[in-house]
Amino acid sequence: MTFTQSKWSLDDLFPGFESPELEASYKKLDEQITAFEALRPKLKADIDVEDFMEMLEASEKSTRIIHKLYSFAGLAFSADTQDQVAQSAQSRIDQFYAEVQNRTLFFSLWWKDLDKKTAERFMDVSGDYRYYLEEIRNFKPHTLSEAEEKILNIKNVTGSSALVTLYSAITNRYVFKLEVDGEEKEMTRGELMTFVRGADSDQRAAAYQELYRVYAEDGPILGQMYQTRVRDWGNENVNLRKFENPISARNLGNDIPDQAIDTLLDVCEKNADVFQRYFKLKAKHLGVDKLRRYDVYAPVVKSDKKYDFGDAAEMVMESFGTFDPKLASLAKRVFDDEHLDSEVRKGKRGGAFCWSVTPEMSPWVLLNYQGRADDVATMAHELGHAIHAMLAEHHNIFTFHSSLPLAETASTFAEMMLVDQLLENETDESVRRDLLFRQVDDSYATIMRQAYFALFERKAHAMVKENASVDELAAAYLENLETQFGDAIEVSDEFKWEWVSIPHIYHTPFYVYAYAFGQLLVLSLYKQFKAEGEAFKPRYLKLLSAGGSQAPEKILTEAGINIRSAEFWQGGFDVIKDLVEQLEELPIA
Repeated sequence: MTFTQSKWSLDDLFPGFESPELEASYKKLDEQITAFEALRPKLKADIDVEDFMEMLEASEKSTRIIHKLYSFAGLAFSADTQDQVAQSAQSRIDQFYAEVQNRTLFFSLWWKDLDKKTAERFMDVSGDYRYYLEEIRNFKPHTLSEAEEKILNIKNVTGSSALVTLYSAITNRYVFKLEVDGEEKEMTRGELMTFVRGADSDQRAAAYQELYRVYAEDGPILGQMYQTRVRDWGNENVNLRKFENPISARNLGNDIPDQAIDTLLDVCEKNADVFQRYFKLKAKHLGVDKLRRYDVYAPVVKSDKKYDFGDAAEMVMESFGTFDPKLASLAKRVFDDEHLDSEVRKGKRGGAFCWSVTPEMSPWVLLNYQGRADDVATMAHELGHAIHAMLAEHHNIFTFHSSLPLAETASTFAEMMLVDQLLENETDESVRRDLLFRQVDDSYATIMRQAYFALFERKAHAMVKENASVDELAAAYLENLETQFGDAIEVSDEFKWEWVSIPHIYHTPFYVYAYAFGQLLVLSLYKQFKAEGEAFKPRYLKLLSAGGSQAPEKILTEAGINIRSAEFWQGGFDVIKDLVEQLEELPIA
């Protein structure tokens, strides 16, 4: 198969926004919800098991349609954030979904209110729905009355959801200007960021300066949007739902104990010196006394090697196939189904993601491929996500998608397999050296950077509660960077606006620690793989195939991992420390 760069097709969802199929789905969904509402009188403690299962199956059928409608609008908007039809479609499904939630709310409220013994009776016969039912009951202490829950659902459509959509629309229309080969060029954020990993020191600085010049122009507005997002999160989750603190709401949604995340972030803070040591080493290889923040991702070797898209895809497939042919076969499905958008276009959402819709469909993958080694790694990463979802396709719509902390397992593992493949095939020593340094660069970006994002979020939520200004938040973020880098890196003032450029803290508060969780977990798993070889593979594939059908802690405990232990998280940093020590033994070119 020849792999070529292209747009994705959404035909497996709907032919278009004006299609009869889309309107029919809205109609069918309404009919299904009406039928579900009619079952409400049966909801009593002595309800027949058959009737109870009928309601679960009916709920799954309607959820499948919702996922398709929501995904169609969301994917179309991601492909072109300036598409007004897609924007309107998003607003329509957000409104409709809120109405559906309100019409079906009675079931989850009844389920949460059941006594433990009666609930267990139903869960014992619920099969693959069991964990879904357990998760609902986890939120019992934080559930409001039916009327209050309905108000919140409606409020969110024109509140936080609208705010996040507006943030995306504003920031994805930004145009950045940079002088390249004596000519000023206009580019997207994704195109601009290729230069922060380039060999030209002045251009790295210019790229970062341009990035934060643009964001700084809207800094006060974007900062106000963040303040509003934070207040909304606190009002709902702390004031109304009575979570102990803002991050606890995310932790429960992830079904991860607060203790585990507190331990994870504490260990990350204590190991900041590992990366500080690395950055001092990198400065020596770059021939400078001290790195600037502009230089964090600078290549230690002036290698401008580019990878053709087709060649990159072949390398990724080869790395998957070497581990297990099934993984390569699953990844190929994404290409075969035309579910991958790899082009760079104005208006297209920046970065990359994998979007799983229903268990039987291959996920949709968004890339902005430009031929760098990083782009090849990103392709492996996102296809790893897709493989994870497809390995769990035997589960239902509620349990096939892994919980957030485990969501980065397959993706990060896939990156590590690819790097091994690249190192094995690469004969140019300078490129090999670059790849080794990039491994630590990427570990920094995935672990320490994300952990400090989460630490900033934790502080920012507390500061906003105390009415902190946008400038005070910017100062706190700059302090966060200075603590993170210590005396290893010089941080320029414009980086105080970096926080308003992080979509995750707007879209999904406290999402980011999942990256650190996943990377440190994978370092441990990959170490086991290298030690055990073939014996490791069945255990790993079993972990992935579980999807979200069990609590993450249970899945990992079965794999011999204690996420509440500081020693476990330290083990991941020990792997990084060993790699830094290996790099210290390399001669300085």
